[in-house]
Amino acid sequence: MSTPIYDIDHDVIDQLAGLQAGSPLHTLRHQRDKVAAASQGSYDTLFDPALEGIGLDERLLVALYACRLAGATEVAAHYRTRAQALPVDAAQLAVADGGEPEQLAPGRLRAMLVFTRALTQRPVEGDRAAIEKLPAAGISTPAVVALSQLIAFISYQLRVVAGLKAMQAAAAH
Repeated sequence: MSTPIYDIDHDVIDQLAGLQAGSPLHTLRHQRDKVAAASQGSYDTLFDPALEGIGLDERLLVALYACRLAGATEVAAHYRTRAQALPVDAAQLAVADGGEPEQLAPGRLRAMLVFTRALTQRPVEGDRAAIEKLPAAGISTPAVVALSQLIAFISYQLRVVAGLKAMQAAAAH
């Protein structure tokens, strides 16, 4: 994997929050450009097709599911669109977008979505027993770490986007 150079015009958080270049909130967010660049770098790394252990389709479905669980419909739309651009299983997409993991046959994606639900809705259930179910579903230890990082990043991304939208709404009044 190569680390791309940060391109402020392709900042996903800016796009998801609807920030316009040069706006006061955009300027404020980029006063600490190192943070914006690191956030975009995390996105680029976690959704790099070359990332091993978890397919890009699986990562996008996990992200979509996490966004749906959080009620972040606009951010979910971003991940849905990206997933639909891949050859993704329609039933898996439907579950990530509106169903429950238990609707899927036992396997990798079902285990990932169950783990995602545990970490996002009931973090106390994201314990050792929950983690041990992932290798039992054929997910390697490095992939378990990547999955956990992905879920944490989506949680972070959702909070930043929600905060920026709240600041925009407050400024509009």
